[in-house]
Amino acid sequence: MAYSFLVFDFSGSEDVAQQARHKVDAWKQGFRLGKKLDLKFDRKEPEAKAAAESPKAAKEDAKTKGKPKTASKSGDKAAQKSEAGIESPLEIRFLVRLDFSDHEKLSNQRWLERIPGEEPFKSAKSRIIRAGDPEFKKIADLFESLN
Repeated sequence: MAYSFLVFDFSGSEDVAQQARHKVDAWKQGFRLGKKLDLKFDRKEPEAKAAAESPKAAKEDAKTKGKPKTASKSGDKAAQKSEAGIESPLEIRFLVRLDFSDHEKLSNQRWLERIPGEEPFKSAKSRIIRAGDPEFKKIADLFESLN
């Protein structure tokens, strides 16, 4: 059986996305799913907000370029911006790949129904993408390209 993908759009809510990651990691460990349940994050800044940056913000960025940056505990840009009090303009998508074999169709269906109904995932916009869907190839390539 081909992969099934669940795509969740957390629209910049890093805390909720991290709660969702912890939830999936707990399921992987608790139900011994291993490679059957895999997840990745797709973070990107919206182009409209990046282009609409004011000249004042550009001047402030130029002033801070010479100063050494301090790394945050998590090391990612969103955490650094939130520590500085700047609202994160990131778009956060959470991709979950289900890889159950042909004889595990019932398990696959149960996970496809269970994951969007759990608490951290309820607040996000979700889509289920199966092997026959037109955007399956695009999502599969995106999933493979992410770290």
